[in-house]
Amino acid sequence: MPAIVLGPLLRYVDSEVATVWVQVDAPCEVEILGVRERSWCVDGLHFALIAIEGLQPGVDHPYEVLLDGVRAWPEPDSTWPASTIKLLPTDGALDLAFGSCRISRPHEPPYVLRSHEHPHGQGIDALRAYAIRAAKVERARPDMLLMLGDQIYADEPSPALKATLAGRDRPADAPGDELANFQEYALAYEEAWSEPAIRWLLSTVPTAMIFDDHEIHAEWRISRAWMDEMTDKPWFDRHICAGLMGYWVFQHIGNLPPAELAQSDLYRAVRDADDAGKILAREMDDAGHQLGHSRWSYARELGDARLVVIDSRAGRKLEKGNRTLVDDDEWDWIAEQARKPARHLLLASSVPFLLAPGLHDTEAWDEAITDGAWGPVAARVGEFLRRKAVMDHWASFQKTHARMADVISAIAHGDDAPESIVMLSGDVHHCYLAEVDFPAGPTPPSAVWQAVCSGFRKELAPHEKVVIKFGHSKIAARLARRAARAAGVAELPFSWRLVERPDYANQIGTVTLADAQSSVRVERVVDGHWHDPQLQTAFERHLTRQEVTHGDPQDLLEA
Repeated sequence: MPAIVLGPLLRYVDSEVATVWVQVDAPCEVEILGVRERSWCVDGLHFALIAIEGLQPGVDHPYEVLLDGVRAWPEPDSTWPASTIKLLPTDGALDLAFGSCRISRPHEPPYVLRSHEHPHGQGIDALRAYAIRAAKVERARPDMLLMLGDQIYADEPSPALKATLAGRDRPADAPGDELANFQEYALAYEEAWSEPAIRWLLSTVPTAMIFDDHEIHAEWRISRAWMDEMTDKPWFDRHICAGLMGYWVFQHIGNLPPAELAQSDLYRAVRDADDAGKILAREMDDAGHQLGHSRWSYARELGDARLVVIDSRAGRKLEKGNRTLVDDDEWDWIAEQARKPARHLLLASSVPFLLAPGLHDTEAWDEAITDGAWGPVAARVGEFLRRKAVMDHWASFQKTHARMADVISAIAHGDDAPESIVMLSGDVHHCYLAEVDFPAGPTPPSAVWQAVCSGFRKELAPHEKVVIKFGHSKIAARLARRAARAAGVAELPFSWRLVERPDYANQIGTVTLADAQSSVRVERVVDGHWHDPQLQTAFERHLTRQEVTHGDPQDLLEA
């Protein structure tokens, strides 16, 4: 009798249709709320994505998963609430939970200790704490969850997964701490999403995702020199191909509406094949070798708000003097999606658009000198610093960053300006909130913010925290600004200030959109409560125009 390996995951949901993704252990017919689909196969593993229409808006629809007519979910002895599907509202309040970076480790000491308390400490899992609370308190459940990268750490397997890999028949050149093929990626996703609280949360909260480097490889596409070095290693291309196959199956297809999937030749070919492993491998091998080409980005209507999720990793162009985060065709698509009318505009990227000013100008300076602004010796130093400090955010791609700044400025000042423009990001393993100011000309109708929340469970090492704290200081901001201007880095059409103190514990954020109002809350785990994980508010703030602050909130960061 077939069984569920992973899932169910509630994925794409709008006001009319929902999709549910599931991995099963054998070919079978999967049925949810009367909709039946045959499973499909990739490298001997079996999956299904069920599209469900005709649901009543505004109502929770409990569901079961039947495999060949036999109930496989919920499990017979489950004590978790029923998994439900609820279509997104077309208006009114909406809560969007968000965050990034969740490494798989046991939920017990020493792994639940802080990084300064134990070398293996990664803190308490904030997403798990959030799930446990949501299971107890129904009103605490968000309408949607946005996972902004590093859902798995393909280059940092857990001790348990390493032991499993050691017992497998693996390519001789595959490093012991790197996933070698699609099946090993499947094991990593299974480990990440099978913990009972997480599994329940993902079965009942619609989840959108985008990847970052660790789903593939740390520092993936940080520079042309790095790519050239890595592609000389025989195992690396296979690793990238397997990682993209895993992303397509486990994350990407669930981001898309069924109507768009129905037009995908690749999705059709995968579903029709006896085993689509070779088909998908050819496609992802090509994608892994294409520089400056990607369409992993997507957009969603969230009632009267709009969410644009930008792939800031796979589409990078890395040529010296012409580095861009996305190529021109994809940029045109992103700009078009962002300019569509919306009451609130959410722009999401795995890596932050706006860092603390000191860190931002440091990355911009580094890009300039690596491209030759201060000569060949400084260029080599710049490449070394770029890799050592992992400087690969939007600030390290000034051409694309300037384009985004111009688009945001134009939208904020436009006739159909949203009430708020909120940039959502992760990656940096701490949270903060930045407020954008437009010093020249009339005050725009839109309030513009950058909200960063990272990670769900990935602590900075103590020495990394020291560097980040200095980067948030006034002296770092002044020094980096002078260096950047001396290297020829251009001014942007706006400035920004950090208005909430960074917090370094594991955390999860929530953006609330309610008619003309928007707000953000970031919650952090309470230290020491690993056996009964708790969350407390790190900061909370309204994001619409009347809440714009004055003075110099950067002083907060000096305390």
